Amino acid sequence: MDVPQGNRIDAALLQQLEIGMSRSQVEFLLGTPAIVDLYHPDQWNYVYYLKTGNDGEIEKKRMTLTFTNDLLSEIEGTLNPG
Repeated sequence: MDVPQGNRIDAALLQQLEIGMSRSQVEFLLGTPAIVDLYHPDQWNYVYYLKTGNDGEIEKKRMTLTFTNDLLSEIEGTLNPG
């Protein structure tokens, strides 16, 4: 049995993500981030893990979004498959 955890986000939604979007636009598009660090409130982390049942291999993906003046200013990483 495969065990997915975290933010699983459709690739079509990720393609709509753009620099300059407001926090509320990003949250509407992608949902609530998995991690918002109290010491770095301008960074949102979306994390996805998939442990496959066949071989126990773990796939890890992470995307960090940075906001400046409440607007998306940087996208690091991706949750896209592959």
